[in-house]
Amino acid sequence: MPRASVRFTRDFQLFFGGQLLSNLGGSVTLFLLPLVVFVLTGSALSLAVTTAAEFIPYLLFGLIIGAYVDRLPRRSLMIIADVVRAALIASIPVLAAAGLLEVWWIYIVGFLSSTMSIFFNNAEFAAIPSLVGRDDLVTANGRVSAAYSGTGIIGPLLAGGLLASLHATTVLYVDAASFVISAVTLLLIRTRFDAEPRERRRVRDDVVEGLRFVLRHPVLRSISLMMALINFFATSIVYGQLVFFAKRRLSASDAQVGLLYAAGSLGAVLVGLLAGRLRRRVSFGRAALGGLFVSGAMMVAMASTNIFWVGAAFWLAAAGSGGLLDINTLSLRQAMTPPEMLGRVISIAGVLAWSAIPLGSLLGGYVITSTGNVAAVYAGCGAIQMLLAALFYLGPLGHAERYEAFAAPRGRAGAGADRPQTDAGQGAAETAES
Repeated sequence: MPRASVRFTRDFQLFFGGQLLSNLGGSVTLFLLPLVVFVLTGSALSLAVTTAAEFIPYLLFGLIIGAYVDRLPRRSLMIIADVVRAALIASIPVLAAAGLLEVWWIYIVGFLSSTMSIFFNNAEFAAIPSLVGRDDLVTANGRVSAAYSGTGIIGPLLAGGLLASLHATTVLYVDAASFVISAVTLLLIRTRFDAEPRERRRVRDDVVEGLRFVLRHPVLRSISLMMALINFFATSIVYGQLVFFAKRRLSASDAQVGLLYAAGSLGAVLVGLLAGRLRRRVSFGRAALGGLFVSGAMMVAMASTNIFWVGAAFWLAAAGSGGLLDINTLSLRQAMTPPEMLGRVISIAGVLAWSAIPLGSLLGGYVITSTGNVAAVYAGCGAIQMLLAALFYLGPLGHAERYEAFAAPRGRAGAGADRPQTDAGQGAAETAES
């Protein structure tokens, strides 16, 4: 079972600090980019296209990128990804200042930036097991998730304050700068978190091996299927249309939209801090799927009100409960995956789960545009989440502990020894699939 104490090394702290600042910048963009698109177009369909553009790369490149993350220096990939993302985000305020910004360029930036994020997030996912023992993964991921989500509280509030004196696009420089800081901290790290050297094979063979591992593993296969359904019927619509919901249903101001984003992050912080303790007391199925069920119920409640502060409270509970699902599925994947396959497994998980988001996002945008009833769509998304939680509890995810035999034996996950090796890089990962 997970232990309560987790030792943080010097390199872990250095990486963690850099990623906190990077996530702070990212939370600013997460709030501002949909707002910029809404101001430019006022269209739910345009917001849907923005979301789709950010997730199509997972379908197109996810499997290949995962294979390369397992064979290339992971720290170098992360540094390159940071530099490219900084340039892409900075291009938006530059074009806006020149009067040349069009919504199609935001779609392109979302697509390219997301592609770089696949490289970065896959390598980050493979980093934390190098520094934390398998028994501590839930506690460590919970704390990392809580800290990163904390930046999601500060970021929208910071952006909302800056909007009083700056144009929305200008504030995006904060995110560009945060990527630069992340790259610098990565350069200062010494700990090795690359996979052990192995026989070189064709990329296709690596991809096939990873696919077989995930699809033959009853728990990992079920997680991927569940996430695909959740993302198609709920996540892609709810998160992609949050600005539209806030503006149309809750009559929110720009500052209040920022507060809504902050409320969701606060919920994730609270759950992240309690995730390890809760996981020691209840099974994976009850923790993860219970969180999904409660999240759906809170979404239904949120759709029933047009009072901003009531809606924000329900959103806090919905996002926080959904975070419990993310933390537990992330930790279970890390624990059940051999070190040399971590990059491929998380990329395959992303492809299987997130490939549903572009279509789901576009479908949601179309339905909202056609019906003009965003509240009914949100209520439907919440009800579907509750149903999926109940259905998957009846399968392998309801008793995931029975499949411990499928987990690869290890000391320090990802390092192949009791102590992390040095000379390459290290990190902490937080990935959200929903």
